[in-house]
Amino acid sequence: MSTKIFCDIADISQIKKFSKKKIVKGFTTNPSLMRSAGAKDYQKYSKEILKVCKKPISFEVFGDDYNSMKRQALIINSWGNNVYVKIPVINSKGIFMGRIIKELNKRNIKLNITAVYNSHQTKKIVKCLNKKSKVIISIFAGRAADTGKDPIPEFKKSISISKSYKNIEILWASVREPYNYLQAKQLGCHIITVPPKIIEKIEKFGKSFSELSIETVKGFLVDSKKSKFKI
Repeated sequence: MSTKIFCDIADISQIKKFSKKKIVKGFTTNPSLMRSAGAKDYQKYSKEILKVCKKPISFEVFGDDYNSMKRQALIINSWGNNVYVKIPVINSKGIFMGRIIKELNKRNIKLNITAVYNSHQTKKIVKCLNKKSKVIISIFAGRAADTGKDPIPEFKKSISISKSYKNIEILWASVREPYNYLQAKQLGCHIITVPPKIIEKIEKFGKSFSELSIETVKGFLVDSKKSKFKI
């Protein structure tokens, strides 16, 4: 199975550039990326993105309870057929968002369940889903690894839990290095979402160890000459 690469970015110029790449099959955004991109009006900015992006793209709710999430989700869903509504697995108080996930899934709204870290959460999510409406489950590998936890077993269990659901895709989120793409492929993740700089590195896969050694030494040599180092 091939693992689709989504680009994790909210900057409109970058989305325009990366949407032209065949390697990029979709996009993911979140409120933090939207802020970094300079968005002031969330809805207006999202609609500007959709003018240049026709591939699947996720926009996240930022409500923190059932009612606000539902209202925002229905609005976001109305923006386009390529839109996935991103719902966090829990809110800021640690409450599982199963009720809203179940309701939106029943309405055939495409969902991206985010901020997932373990297979226990995946199991709870899957219990809320039908076997028809499209759902992405985003598991945050890099952030888990940053705390010294191995995310791989959680991916294996989550993929196993969801394998009888053809409508569910498991996504490797919070990428830290290009090699994560190969790890995601080996595991059988359906999607990996990657920042632009790392996508550009993935495009350059295939260099030999000899080429890398020469490239590395040349870099050191150039910098030593620029700094006019002497011993």
